Amino acid sequence: MKKIKIGQIGIGHNHGSEKMRALRAHPDVFEVVGVTEPDPRWREKRGNLDVYQGLPFLTEEELYSIPGLEAVAVETDGKELIPAALRAAERGVHIHLDKPGGESLPEFRKLTELCKEKSLALQLAYVYRYNPAIQFCVNAVRDGWLGDVFEIHAVMSRWDGDEYRAWLSQFRGGAMYIFAGYLIDLVLQMLGEPQKITPFLKQTRADGLVDNGLAVLEYPKATATVRVSVDEVDGMKHRRLIVCGTNGTFEHCPIEFSSDKEYRTRPLMPRLTLKEPRGGFEAGTRQVDLGPMGGRYDAQLLEFARIVRGEINNPFGYEHELLLHRCLLASCGYISGNFEEEKK
Repeated sequence: MKKIKIGQIGIGHNHGSEKMRALRAHPDVFEVVGVTEPDPRWREKRGNLDVYQGLPFLTEEELYSIPGLEAVAVETDGKELIPAALRAAERGVHIHLDKPGGESLPEFRKLTELCKEKSLALQLAYVYRYNPAIQFCVNAVRDGWLGDVFEIHAVMSRWDGDEYRAWLSQFRGGAMYIFAGYLIDLVLQMLGEPQKITPFLKQTRADGLVDNGLAVLEYPKATATVRVSVDEVDGMKHRRLIVCGTNGTFEHCPIEFSSDKEYRTRPLMPRLTLKEPRGGFEAGTRQVDLGPMGGRYDAQLLEFARIVRGEINNPFGYEHELLLHRCLLASCGYISGNFEEEKK
């Protein structure tokens, strides 16, 4: 099968190096042809990492001039993600875009419309979509195992020091802006568009950073809470998803692990409680052994390859990504969350 020629735009994103590692781990699927990074600070800080050894550092013009280039992974520092993605779309290449999608909804909408107009793949890097335990939950909800869902509780926290806090403070939405999208994505997959989103944005220190927040997403018969903090001691181990319905409850904690070794060796063991039998499971509570998930980014990038080749349609299309980003910005206080009122 023909390999996909792909380049990486920028190395400033915190996931950029591991994304490159995942791309290069599949040489039968991807032919990585080069990397761009015009900022000398990032070149000095990350340009010598092992994952970039043997790859040419090019200008964007040089990268886009490579014959047969089909796709790019946009991994710039946060403020540059959407400008870089828009340039990629103008060039007519498929886009894997790290998150989040910028602080301007009109700019993100422009990107989705341009990609749709040119029939380009646009894959946002929300990796929880590809976590087998999360997929198990979403499918259980869609198949009615839990009955009518009335409550979702999702948490994605960690602890960060002064350097990262200073970087986060450039975004008005702070920690919620960077992390809440992962969780909102899951809520939308299970409950769809909310009627209203109410954010609660808080600061624990005097450095100006919104370092903890809560967003409440309201539905006719349900509420969903999304919590984020970068001030929680050992918060990675407490990341969780709880979904409650009239026939049962799903719980998964921690959602993810802190090392590649754990991803590849530690089984995912969500807890499923059912009032009545569903899907081959008896009533009662049990842990479901889903086995190890493998690398954090592998499943996502392999799906991206299938989309680029035209083997499948993108399961997270332009409309979903636009709704997700709208909900993220509402959860961070950038825009109104009164969706029902806006429709009147």
